[in-house]
Amino acid sequence: MKWLGRIFLALIVVALVASGAFVLFKRRIGETLFAHAVEENVGRDRAAELPDGLHVYMCGTGAPMPDPNRAGACLAVLAGQRAFVFDVGSGSVRVLGRMGFPMQRLERVYLTHLHSDHFDGLGELMLQAWVGGGRDTPLPIAGPPGVSEVVDGFNHAYRIDSGYRIAHHGVEIANPAGYGGMAEEIAPPPPAGQVVFQDGDLSITAVPVSHAPVDHAYAYIVRYKDRAVAISGDTTYNDNFVAAANGVDVMFHEALNEEMVAQIGAQAQASGQRAFAKIMSDIPGYHTPPRDAARAAEAAHARELILYHVIPPMPGAILYDAYLGDAPRAFSGRMRIGEDGMLVSLPAGLREISVTQAVR
Repeated sequence: MKWLGRIFLALIVVALVASGAFVLFKRRIGETLFAHAVEENVGRDRAAELPDGLHVYMCGTGAPMPDPNRAGACLAVLAGQRAFVFDVGSGSVRVLGRMGFPMQRLERVYLTHLHSDHFDGLGELMLQAWVGGGRDTPLPIAGPPGVSEVVDGFNHAYRIDSGYRIAHHGVEIANPAGYGGMAEEIAPPPPAGQVVFQDGDLSITAVPVSHAPVDHAYAYIVRYKDRAVAISGDTTYNDNFVAAANGVDVMFHEALNEEMVAQIGAQAQASGQRAFAKIMSDIPGYHTPPRDAARAAEAAHARELILYHVIPPMPGAILYDAYLGDAPRAFSGRMRIGEDGMLVSLPAGLREISVTQAVR
């Protein structure tokens, strides 16, 4: 058995040498890794590597409740070479940056409704689209009545900062004509929805959904060539949305697990946090349980269902089955919980639905 001892001793020596070498060359290793990361990412247009079709960047799958793994509600869509953002919750712009979203191609932002968690990242997006995207006209921001007041507020709040950017980078980089946002109000559409953007093979339809006491809340259907996705925004189960989403490849639907939210509310009440407990008792009334999201996807004949705006936060995938409950039984397609950094690709002319984790 002496040979076993010698092997063990040799392994220890090798490990010590490797450890010592790592400590000795740690700085050089770090510099090499950083240089490699810069070479691989800076100046690379990752979107240009995608096939023609619809591509959905899941830039924010969370809700207002604190969640270290999820930014506020945000989905970005690349349709061919044309880029759009649907809602822009807190932290979502940085997710877009990590995913390599082509900010220089961003044409328009669409807001589903005017709850702050769906637009509180708007200032950062306007800044990135302006300076990072090289805009020479304000960014169009479309949404329900009241969107002008929201956009005017962000324009005013960032005006001082814009002066610093222009002074620092110069007008060739920070063109004053491209600063800020330009509001475009979408009048309440009829129950069947209304096309709010049409150009060749690309159309975007706004559909009224149910999110009372919010006066106007819209879902959006994006169709490009032979591919289509539906984005629910915040809503309860809604027949308008189901009808308008008929036959889409992927339905992106918000979701709230009532039982989990009730548990949080009960604990808050027991701990004397009455305001928080009241909020937990209020919010199920204007969101959709996973089982109803599954029913919506099944009724719409969607091929895949991806949940986002996840309430309450799910700190790990080990909780996903508990969160979904019996919802998968209500939908015959594939159902999954979305995560920040997911890229959903629908190549034109194919039936393929590819979901990859672009970043974490």
